[in-house]
Amino acid sequence: MINKSWQLQDAKNRLSQLVNYANTYGPQIITRHGKETAVVLSFSEYKKMTKPESGLVDFFQKSPLSKESIEFERIQGKPREIEI
Repeated sequence: MINKSWQLQDAKNRLSQLVNYANTYGPQIITRHGKETAVVLSFSEYKKMTKPESGLVDFFQKSPLSKESIEFERIQGKPREIEI
């Protein structure tokens, strides 16, 4: 049977095995005093979870405003001065 839940003390003592299990079998849950408190997962799983669903260009193309005609005006005067 593949371990999916680890008590915190076991996780600390067997960190290498915990990481190997996360890479091989999927996310591993760490419990403290019987409560689920953390999850160890492979880096590839982490990247899937944190990867944006689309790029900036796709975001603007899918926007409801993409069909609107928007005109921008640029003031031709001097740029403003910024005090440092």
